[in-house]
Amino acid sequence: MRKWLLLTTAILLEVGATLSLRGALDRPALYALVVVGYVGSFVALALVLRAGLALGVAYGIWGASGVALTAILAALLFGDPLTGVMGIGIALVIAGVLCVELGAQSAHARRSGEEGAPS
Repeated sequence: MRKWLLLTTAILLEVGATLSLRGALDRPALYALVVVGYVGSFVALALVLRAGLALGVAYGIWGASGVALTAILAALLFGDPLTGVMGIGIALVIAGVLCVELGAQSAHARRSGEEGAPS
């Protein structure tokens, strides 16, 4: 449970930093949030890895969630376009990450089964 909370924190910090980067174009003081957000995100992501989540899974979920949330929030906050094709792209990214996660779970289950098998 801890690793998922840390991963959520990493995602939210990264999205906040990215949105702050856009906002900093008009309000330069927001660059402080950009730095804090990105540094905090990478620290949280490192803690996720230390907690035992596989790199491919952690990075995939972090990246895909960041892309999806940033696109949606940028549309809401800044009026950026969010087209149907972009929505399909976001859905494909999420589907890809789910495939990576399911594959990692399957590999972990096979490895655990091999470790418990009699020699």
